[in-house]
Amino acid sequence: MGADAKSAMKVEMTDAAARRIAKIVSGEAGKTALRVSVEGGGCSGFSYKFDLVDARNDDDVAIEKDGATVLIDDLSLVYMGGSVIDFVDDLMGQSFQIRNPNAVASCGCGTSFSI
Repeated sequence: MGADAKSAMKVEMTDAAARRIAKIVSGEAGKTALRVSVEGGGCSGFSYKFDLVDARNDDDVAIEKDGATVLIDDLSLVYMGGSVIDFVDDLMGQSFQIRNPNAVASCGCGTSFSI
């Protein structure tokens, strides 16, 4: 895989997301990371799934920042390449949001998208 292809597959997380993930994981006994995966379904065709996990799988890519770890499996990474994981705290509430350049449409809930 060339350098351009590798950078296109990269997923980043913001400082706000890293702080929130570290805080959540520290409060959950035995959990070490947040797993983000892409599943079929949702109102736009694909949806993001968030799970606290205690171990890595062989096909996981780990994104680490400021004590926080996000795990993404190879298949989900294909749909999420170039994305940024953020944590937003505003008048609408608190939520993890994924800014995905591959998504051509998304829904109001922010967890479903199409490509």
